[in-house]
Amino acid sequence: MTAADPPAPPAPEPRAPIRLLLCDDHAVVRAGLRALLASADGMEVVGEAGSGEEALAVAARVRPDVVLMDLQLGDGMDGVTATRHLASGGGAGRGDGPRVLVLTMFDTDADITRAVEAGATGYILKAERPEELFAAIQDAASGRTALSAPVAERVLAQLRSPRPSLSERERDILQQLASGLGNREIARVLFISEATVKSHLGRIYGKLGVDTRAGAVAVAKEQRLVP
Repeated sequence: MTAADPPAPPAPEPRAPIRLLLCDDHAVVRAGLRALLASADGMEVVGEAGSGEEALAVAARVRPDVVLMDLQLGDGMDGVTATRHLASGGGAGRGDGPRVLVLTMFDTDADITRAVEAGATGYILKAERPEELFAAIQDAASGRTALSAPVAERVLAQLRSPRPSLSERERDILQQLASGLGNREIARVLFISEATVKSHLGRIYGKLGVDTRAGAVAVAKEQRLVP
């Protein structure tokens, strides 16, 4: 280097890896994800959880950047509820929670809507290729929305032809109805009164344009409002 040459710019500092928490109730799935993510540059699995409750506790301890969240977690807190707590900072011990990237096999309108309303940054299907998952994680860590192609198509279809707007409680009741439960059983499962169930059913019938239980279930399945 001569006296006239400018000094070389300092080398950029290496970027910290994206810290990941895996939440799935199947240990084999978590092990597979951990092995897969070990092959990706710039990502580090810092914790695992087999339930929604455990995800909140582990997130508060390890403070991940992104949580890969399954929706169906067996007994206890489901993935949507855990997502809501994490996205609001309830599981991270700080004002801003980690990004939550849903990773699931389920792509019903009801599941997608509930996850997005709960604060999920993205929604990826387990059938995706590893490269798609890696890209989705990077997008989520940067605050960008990440959607599998089939999910994006469903979201666009909803925007073009909006489904009936049901509240979370109405969706819960509709799901129990589709399972074949009567009013008394629904009230017991959801810890509400029979009168409350009947009141919600009346509103559900009105929104779906039906006047029978069978009609409500048929429309719900046709429009994929329930799993």
